[in-house]
Amino acid sequence: MRTVFSGGRVFDPRSLSLVEADVAIEDERVVEVARHLDGDHHVDATDRSLLPGLFDCHVHIAMSHIDSWRHLQTPLSYRFYDAARSLLTTLRAGITTIRDAGGADLGMKRAVDDGLIPGPRLRISLTMLSQTGGHGDPWLPSGALGEPPVYPGMPSAVADGPEELRRKVRELIRDGADVIKVATSGGVLSAQDDPRHPQFAADELEALVREAAAAERWVMAHAQSTVGIKNAIRAGVRSIEHGVFLDDEAIELMRQRGTWLVPTLVAVQGVIDAAAAGAQIPEASLRKAHDVKDAHAASFRRAVAAGVRIALGTDSPITPHGRNLRELPLMVEGGMTPGGALAAATISAAELLGVEDELGSLEPGKRADLVLVSGDPYQLDTLPARIESVWKDGVEVARSSPA
Repeated sequence: MRTVFSGGRVFDPRSLSLVEADVAIEDERVVEVARHLDGDHHVDATDRSLLPGLFDCHVHIAMSHIDSWRHLQTPLSYRFYDAARSLLTTLRAGITTIRDAGGADLGMKRAVDDGLIPGPRLRISLTMLSQTGGHGDPWLPSGALGEPPVYPGMPSAVADGPEELRRKVRELIRDGADVIKVATSGGVLSAQDDPRHPQFAADELEALVREAAAAERWVMAHAQSTVGIKNAIRAGVRSIEHGVFLDDEAIELMRQRGTWLVPTLVAVQGVIDAAAAGAQIPEASLRKAHDVKDAHAASFRRAVAAGVRIALGTDSPITPHGRNLRELPLMVEGGMTPGGALAAATISAAELLGVEDELGSLEPGKRADLVLVSGDPYQLDTLPARIESVWKDGVEVARSSPA
């Protein structure tokens, strides 16, 4: 059946413009974008806008909160049911594709692909590779191990030295990883390390990136430290996640090498908000969140001004799943135009993930992922409340309710 969205405006993420046009979809694909199209079924888009399906390039869909005590008390199998709820919540927010930055496994991805559960399509990293004592090392002062759990299909994240990292990359690819994630600096939620300190030496990162490239996988780097960011860029990572302490040299390296920035601006405030709501978060982590907030915003502004390539990511559930689009107005505060922020959530994100031939814009031949919104799509602070329906592969998968 040929479905036509008629009478609306289509967001073009390349020209950052709204174009009056109808969109016809058939057999999971966009087949035509023009005025006055005919079809078997019409969706009235009058006074509405059509956006391509949105992306979030940094989520943790297998977690729904950051309360460390609750995580320790939660049965392993519970997270799979929790993930199903979070996937649906994310889909209803207009996000039809996500890159999971640790926690989702191949079973979750296949469950969505096979239609067992509704959700955005997934690109998965499984876990984040970390040096001993690094951002992803789950060791606790008590001697117990915290997140993340290890089970078949979800290997341990800790490795040291080039040879161990090569083996870990192979293990992750064997278990289904689409992308390899590595921590090249400390972080906020890991209480024992410092976001300003680099992690992994240059030879370790180079070995990791080469091994990933041999299997045609890109590498994403949790990188907050200035030195850790530069080490990651020079090693050849595809994207810098967070990028809290960027200096001029790091920004210029990113521009020269085409390295992407996924800023996750909303995440720092998410830590502060979660603690205020009563989540059990280590005092050291909360202190670090306050300490890095201004530096993070300043680094992002400078990256935008310099023309660094940017894609949207949130680090949800640090801010709750379903509230992912809170990132958009923060990107505008950092110097992006509203259209540029939407492009970061559509065509730019698709380019980062290497799926721009299939997704990221509403063009003939691409997959029919659409978000129908009322009012002005550039009013980003109210955009989430104005999403009327979400379509994935030509099928309506979410609709707003009067409630």
